[in-house]
Order: sequence, then structure tokens, then C-alpha cells
Amino acid sequence: MSRTALRICPLCEATCGLTLTIEGTEVTGARGDREDVFSKGFICPKGASFGAVDGDPDRLRTPLVRRDGELREATWEEAFDAVAAGIRPVVERYGANSVGVVLGNPNVHTMAGALYPTVLIAGLGTRSLFTASTVDQMPKHVSSGLLYGDANAIPVPDLDHTDHLLLIGANPMESNGSLCTAADFPGKLKALKARGGTLTVIDPRRTRTAKLADRHIPIRPGTDALLLAAMAQVLFEELLVDPGESAPHLEGLEELAEAVKDFTPEAVSAACDVDASLIRTLARELAAAPTAAVYGRIGSCTVPYGTLASWLVDILNILTGNLDRPGGALFPQAATDRTPRPAGPGHGFRLARWHSRVSRHPEAKGELPLSALAEEIDTATAQGEPIRALVAVAANPVLSAPDGDRLDKALDSLDFMVSVDPYLNETSRHADVVLPPPPPSQSPHHDFAFNTLAVRNQVRYSRPAVPLEPGRMAETEILARLTLAATGMHGADPSAVDDLVIGQTLGKAVKEPHSPVHGRDPHELAAQLTGETGPERRLDMMLRLGPYGDGFGTRPDGLGLARLLAHPHGIDLGPLRPRLPQPLKTRTGRIELLPQPIVDDLPRLWEGLKRRPDELVLVGRRHLRSNNSWMHNVPALTGGTNRCTLHIHPEDAERLGVRDGAPVRVKGAGGEVTAPAEVTDGVRRGVVSLPHGWGHDRPGTRLSHAATDPGVNVNQLLDGSLLDPLSGNAVLNGIPVELAPVTAR
Repeated sequence: MSRTALRICPLCEATCGLTLTIEGTEVTGARGDREDVFSKGFICPKGASFGAVDGDPDRLRTPLVRRDGELREATWEEAFDAVAAGIRPVVERYGANSVGVVLGNPNVHTMAGALYPTVLIAGLGTRSLFTASTVDQMPKHVSSGLLYGDANAIPVPDLDHTDHLLLIGANPMESNGSLCTAADFPGKLKALKARGGTLTVIDPRRTRTAKLADRHIPIRPGTDALLLAAMAQVLFEELLVDPGESAPHLEGLEELAEAVKDFTPEAVSAACDVDASLIRTLARELAAAPTAAVYGRIGSCTVPYGTLASWLVDILNILTGNLDRPGGALFPQAATDRTPRPAGPGHGFRLARWHSRVSRHPEAKGELPLSALAEEIDTATAQGEPIRALVAVAANPVLSAPDGDRLDKALDSLDFMVSVDPYLNETSRHADVVLPPPPPSQSPHHDFAFNTLAVRNQVRYSRPAVPLEPGRMAETEILARLTLAATGMHGADPSAVDDLVIGQTLGKAVKEPHSPVHGRDPHELAAQLTGETGPERRLDMMLRLGPYGDGFGTRPDGLGLARLLAHPHGIDLGPLRPRLPQPLKTRTGRIELLPQPIVDDLPRLWEGLKRRPDELVLVGRRHLRSNNSWMHNVPALTGGTNRCTLHIHPEDAERLGVRDGAPVRVKGAGGEVTAPAEVTDGVRRGVVSLPHGWGHDRPGTRLSHAATDPGVNVNQLLDGSLLDPLSGNAVLNGIPVELAPVTAR
């Protein structure tokens, strides 16, 4: 007999509500939850395929432990014994930094990934932390840290109310948004146009989003910061600067005008391949719109000037008075945010507190560049021990990081590796222990990270839709036990991890004068927490201490887990509202428009004007039915247009002798790959495009469907040397390549 259950979709950043159909313990269908307060019934192909993702027969069901060179099934006890025996001797002999931690993108899509890795890293005491952020969004974190004093204070466009939206390097018709959590982003773009608003898209590809736009500008890849700087220059030159309500909170407006004065439209036009008159028009339209928002994403982050481009996105919103106002770009307020502190100066944001051992890359937000992982393992220096043990949680850097071949070899040289992953993939195949989490239907779900980026304030929670299968272990317990095994507490009850965090959090909260529990007994507060598990008790604590919380009884109408459970479709907390100056944590307590790291990097941008454009450059692309390397093993989400082909403009194809459908060899600094050509005018001349996340052809994996059409790893074209210096983010777009048709022998 079938039944239904509610579940928040964990397969992309849109976080849509689903209604699952379940037969026994099998998810047989998924549709949009029409009563969900955030998504209101919207669903994309990934959500509709939830059952296929959940029930993939290649998902690992039991731990694997390497014995005599082979990964074999083992008990959970044997697996964690092996973890303790593998990691602790490395720490004790070589020091904490000899253990590396790699966190992949799926971590932010699970409760476990949000709650436990920080405890693991703190317990290990390692500075060798690498995440997917440095092949994606780290420039935005750094620019926000420099502007606002908080790397996680990221304003998002008020999609439901704006009159003018300028997108640069973003394709939400395919990706549903990123660093901007919006269920049915495509519908919101169509609604913008229906109410008479303007949509402008700046992208070297004519994406689905660009086709919807009122104006599409096919910019030369990698020159986004130049164009945005020129727009800022026009605003100053033509006296169009009007910061509005944010004016009292600004520091350095005159200095900013001086810093961008030479970046005129005429100076940058040739480099961007955009007419100077059009650049002026873009700036004037932005200033004249009743409300407007500029939004930049991965295409403007994964370039040589990613942090400058991310900074300039916010600068344009500030200069036109569109920061922190309805219809512009506002700071969301998540239900699990910390108790809002009074406005005033904070500790600020610092870069380069330490450096990587080999290439001396500066840390950003506590992380080292993922591009540097291989050299940190395989290169000896006098600066300290190389990484000898690795903990990989939901990470597949062999495909997501530059030069996967080198990393592939480096992982084989480790003394020990443990991977938390549901698949034996290109990275986890190297592990000595693989700890497989259960499928998403058997896991609880709350979006800690994405609600801090949501275009409407709301809160939702899903308990597991299906009971945990016998022999499985909850992902939260896996990560708790992993933390204990790796930090010298192997064998302790996993609840000790949750108890530790609860004790530390409440102990700090009662000492903060602005906290609703100031002066109270933390043990008495801990006894009041509700929930069936440690993670639920932690969620209850965060909700009750948060901006909408009940303050443990001080605000009777406030939030807690019990109230949230009584609203299975979620609780709407209202539209985004102006919040300045409360989010600011800079040392001045103001928005620091021209921080010193930006000042120091602007000459590099100017020097870029002198650089002769490459004849042919490569950019990546995403697909609606895919999310990085996650879903290529699901038949329902592959095939059709979701293929690993090289997009090339007809004129370039003719010039190079490339035929549609024929194999073409692509060569970059890190190596070469061969992919079938797809001749299309969807890319501008001089630009080719390969999708990210493919290359499922390595031996030793268990991805049976993905292996039938493996595609190629676009990141193999990179040698890892190209980084945005402020953020350490890999340069993945606008990289020079050479092409040649593959001729039959």
C-alpha cells in the first residue's frame, strides 16, 4: 500500500518542497508540494527523479575497508577501528596539518554536512582544509568579507520585487540559482518580464537565460571585472551615484571614485569586446531604474579577477542605492542565524592568516585552494610535512579540481584515506575506508546554509521519509563517529559530539549581553531542548537562540523545533527586509568600499588591459538535469541535451576543420581531452565550451551507468597554476586552449 511523505529536495540550491510517493520503503514518485511555503509546487527534472537518485543500485550499502590491496565489505565497527588506526598515528608522528580534510559540494545539501565537519576540523586542529568553494564561489565570500566584515554576509537580489535585473556569468534557467536560493528562479525571471521589468544577461554563451533576456551581451570571457569597473566609472563621471539609505554606512566613497577613474568604457571596450556606448547605457539604465539588482555567479567567479568582479557587483548595487532596499539586493535572515548582535564595529575579515606549504597560497576563510591539494600531498619542502592522511567528505576532487591525473596519483601515495561517500567514484576508490551514508529518503533535512541565501525568509524541516534500512547508519552518526575516531576519542558514544556542541554554544550564549538567555544556567537550558536525536536537539537550540526564536521561553510566540514540526510545509517568515547596519562586522562598523587587498589588486586588473586576447578560450557549462559529478549515474538524468560535447561556433569550426559530431582534441596547460564537437552559434566566436563534472572512465569505480557514457574531465585541461590571488579560486573559465580535429589513421 502506497503512502506519501514530505521532503525538501537536496539536489540543488533551490530547496524545493517535494511530496514523495512511497511503496513499502521504496520512493516510487515525486511531485512538487503545492503547500510548501517557499516553492509552492515547483519542481525541476532533478526533483522529479528523486526516487531514481534515492534508489540507485550502485549506492554502497555497507562500509568498505581495504585489505590486501582491495576494498572489501566490513562492519561499521571494523570501519571505524580502521579509521582510528589510520589517522591517529599520522597526527601523533607528523602533526595535525599532515591530515587534510576535503569537503565537497554535497555537504551543504545535508544536515550532517552542515553540523559535523566544523567539529571534525576543530578536533583535528588541522589547517589543511580544502573545499569545493575554491573551484566555485570563494571570490564572493572574500569580497563580502572585505566589504562587510563577514564572509557569509552575501546580499541576494530581491527577485520578486525588482524592476531591473542584470545577470553576469549566471544561468539560472539551467542552474536554478546559486548563492541565491530561489525555488522556481525561471518563473521569477518570467514574472519580472511580465510586470514590465528589464532583464539583461552578460555571458559569452547564449544560454537559456540569455534567450529570455531583453538584452544579451556576449562578453569576452574573463573580462567581467573590467566591464563592471567601467560601469562604476560612468556612475561617478556622470554624477549618477546615489547610495540612498546606505549612504550613512559607507566608508571610502571618494577614494573609490579615484580608484576606478581610469577604467573608462573607452579604455575597456576592446578587451571586453563590448562597445563603449553600450557600457554607458548599461550604467545609465541601472541608475535610472526604480529598483535594480546586479547578480554575478560562477562565470564571474572562476576567472582571473573573480574577487574584483564579485566586489564590483556589490559596488554597483551600493552606488545606485540598491543595496539593502526592497527590489534591490538584501541580506537574508535565516531562522538558525546567531542571535543578532547590536550594530557596531566587529572583528573584521582577514586574509592570509597562514599559507599553503608548497606554493605559499594564502588562506581565505580558513581554506587553502583545492588546486593545491595534489602538491600538498606529493611535494616535500622545508616548510613542514606533506599531507599524509586525508578525510574526504562528499568530495570528488579527481573530477572537480584542476589536473585530476596528478591528484589521482597523489591520492595513491597517501598513508591513509577515508571517504564518506555513497559511491565508489573517481576519488573514493583510493580510500582505505569508505563510509556510505544512507539515501536521502532515510535522512532528515534542514537547509542551514541555503536559508542564509534565500530570496524569502522561511524555515522548513523534513524528518526521514523512510525508516533507516537495517545495516545502514545515519549520516549524522557516521560523521560523529568519524570525528571521535579521528580525534582520539574512538569508542565514545556519538552523542558526545552533539552534547559538546550544545554545551559550548549555550555556555557562550549565556555570557553574551544581547542574548535572550543571558545570565541563565546552560545546563537548565540544555535540559529544555526537544528532539528525537542529537541533531534535532541542536536544530532546536539554534532555532530558539535565533532571530525568530522563542529565546527558551522569553518570546512565547517564537520558533523552536516543536513549532516547526507542527508546520510540515514550513513557516513563512516574510520578504527580505533592510537590515543595515546590523550585518556589518568590519572594524569601522561601516561598509568599507575600498579595502586594502582590493586596492593592491586593482593594478593587476589594469595590466590586464594590455594583454592580447587569446585566439581561442574555453568556458564551462551546467545542465538543468545535472549537478557537478553527482547525477551521471542516474539514467533519467542523462542523455538528450545533457551530453559531454564541445560547443564551438560555426565560423571557428570551419576555420579549424571541425565537423559537427566528429571528435576533436582539446589541449590546455594541464593536458588534453577528446570530445565530440557540437557546432552551435550558442557560443560566441573564439569561445568553446565543455561541461563540468564528467570523466567517468577511471578503473576501480562502481558507476555502471555513468561508465557507459563517461565523457571527459574538462578540468584536466588545467594545470592548477591559474588562481585568483585574493581568494585562491581556480580559474576555470576563459582559459586558452588549442583545438584539432581527430583524423582517422
